[in-house]
Order: sequence, then C-alpha cells, then structure tokens
Amino acid sequence: MIRVLLVDDHAVVRMGFRMLLATAQMEVVGEAESGEQACRDYPRLRPDVVVMDISMPGMGGLEAVRRLLAHSPQARVLALSAHDATPYAQRALAGGALGYLSKRSAPDALIEAVRTVARGERYIDAGIAQRIALAQVEGETNPSDVLTEREFAVFIQLAQGCTVPQIAEQLKLASSTVGTHLYNIKQKLRVANQAELTLIGLRWGLIQP
Repeated sequence: MIRVLLVDDHAVVRMGFRMLLATAQMEVVGEAESGEQACRDYPRLRPDVVVMDISMPGMGGLEAVRRLLAHSPQARVLALSAHDATPYAQRALAGGALGYLSKRSAPDALIEAVRTVARGERYIDAGIAQRIALAQVEGETNPSDVLTEREFAVFIQLAQGCTVPQIAEQLKLASSTVGTHLYNIKQKLRVANQAELTLIGLRWGLIQP
C-alpha cells in the first residue's frame, strides 16, 4: 500500500484527495496545510509520496519542495497545482519534484501520477509537457529561464504584492538579502518596479488576477 502525505491549504481539497486515493488502496498517513508543516511532519511520517500543492500561503510549495529535499533527498514529491503555467512546472521539477500534475486533470490521473512517483519515476501532466516542449522549440523566454531558484521564489512573492520584510519573514532570509534578489530580478527581467513584476507574473500565468 502506497503511503501518502497530502499538502494543501484547503481542507476540502485534502478531503477529496483522501477519498479518491482510498479507492485505489492508498493510505493518507498525514495532512498538512502549509509547506512549513509538511517539512516538519515528513521526518516523522516518512510517506512514500508527498502530494504538494504549489500555491500556498507562507513559504509556498516550491520552497517547501526545495527544503524538504535538502533535508530528505530520498523524498518523492508530486507537485500539484491549479496553475498550468510552464514556469511553475519547470521550477518544481528543477527543484527535485518527480512529478507535476494540474488540478484540472481527471481523477484517474492523480492515482496514476502517485503510483508513478512512488516507483521513483517521473510523471508530467501531458498538456504541460507539451507546452514546455513548444516553448523550448519556439525559443520563448520566461522568468524560469533567467532567474535562479531563490530569485524565482522571491519574484513570485513580489508579483503577489508582498513587501521585502514580508518576504524575508516567509522565506527566512535577511531583508538585505531579499533586497539584493529584488535588484537582480529587476535587472534580469528589465523592469523598474514591483507593478511591472506583477504584470509579468500575470502574463505568464504565475499569479491569479
């Protein structure tokens, strides 16, 4: 039986996933409502698969994946998101997640994805995989291509309207470090202010309008 840790800030979503996975004889050994909680609970629960929502308050799923794998390299993570934007998928996979699935996928896809990741194999939502391939062929550039992993995490927070002190608190960084990242992000994306960062985030589907 595959043991799963569900990480999503919506209790109703977790309940739905729990019921769905139970139909496939999978056991949900724990639930977390934040990336911070997931990182705390993983060493105790030792699930076979972590189903991690990418968009959550606090550090968020991308940062949680990074921290989780930094402390537990053997962890197998399936990133799950309502976002179909390719930069999220690219960052999640680059950060160590074995799989990426859109919440818009059919229920059977979640079961298949969990089974695949539990075997230590990669699973990517077919639609997202196609968009990633097309973006590479067409030579599109996006924030994921030019920003480092930490810069991307800061960029998402900035695009959502967070202040430097708020980001420093959420990502456990010094304000001066966040300020340095902000400067580098502006230089790389060729923008002058936070409003322009928000527009980039909206254009790439990285934040919700």
